[in-house]
Amino acid sequence: MSKIAMIFAGQGSQAVGMGKDFYENSEVAREMFAKAGERIGVDFRKLIFEENDKLGQTAYTQPAILLVQIIAYKLFTDACPDLKAKMFLGHSLGEFSALCASGAIDYVDAVELVHKRGSLMQCACEGIDAGMMVLVGLDDASVESVCTDAQAEGKKVWPANYNQDGQLVVAGIKDDLASLEQTFKDAGAKRALLLDMSVASHCELLATAQEPLAELMDRMITDNFSAPIISNVTTQKYSSKAEAVILLKEQLVKPVKYKQSILAVAPELDMVVEFGNGITLKGLNRRIVKELKTLNISDMASLEKVKEEICS
Repeated sequence: MSKIAMIFAGQGSQAVGMGKDFYENSEVAREMFAKAGERIGVDFRKLIFEENDKLGQTAYTQPAILLVQIIAYKLFTDACPDLKAKMFLGHSLGEFSALCASGAIDYVDAVELVHKRGSLMQCACEGIDAGMMVLVGLDDASVESVCTDAQAEGKKVWPANYNQDGQLVVAGIKDDLASLEQTFKDAGAKRALLLDMSVASHCELLATAQEPLAELMDRMITDNFSAPIISNVTTQKYSSKAEAVILLKEQLVKPVKYKQSILAVAPELDMVVEFGNGITLKGLNRRIVKELKTLNISDMASLEKVKEEICS
């Protein structure tokens, strides 16, 4: 049997209409929409299928993304009950979807958890004009050097997402990030673009959210892992509640080492399957380890395609 990792993208992968094909063609998906909505008092059909201001707000973006990802995963596992994941991996928010897919947290609890996580992140960044900037064409060491020098000058900037060679996201105070745009370009960056975000993920600005999140996780996460999860913080496997609480608490203020994680686990795998809207991680994987095959499930047609390829 193939050695497969199940993977899940993070915030930024959302789009109006995601998951609609699942909803229209699966009673299971409709039930999951309803139960998740009841838990946090949100009509997910309106949130995800209709144009609105909420889908771009972190507290609503996160549960919407997780819900669609876990529906895709549920429909896949229902179709291929004998196929077992060797490991799970997520990018930022996606690590919570990975936790859910592993069986360590019920999906309704996970929806509530990431809804509250998003709220905690928003609260931590209120009034400080936080943001994020994507850098293209600059090596990791150069980015880290610029950030270290800037911190020595009192600026609040940190590496946040190691996505692939030549693509790294930094987080911090928007004015501090903007002031470094030319510095990054002088160091060799082809682009230094401020993102349309009001939250600075994976940096010390989120420290106040850590303890409240840990308390929530301690109540909701269990030790029922069907396979290990790869930590964004360490790139190592974990498979216990105690580790999950510690590592996902740390994940709030530490960079996501996605590139390093894929490089670490690729030798153990035959392929990976990405669940949820889009092909964000499929694209990254192609550039990190070209020979690592990545499939994706984002609608009923792609579900059938993947099922035919690996479940027969």
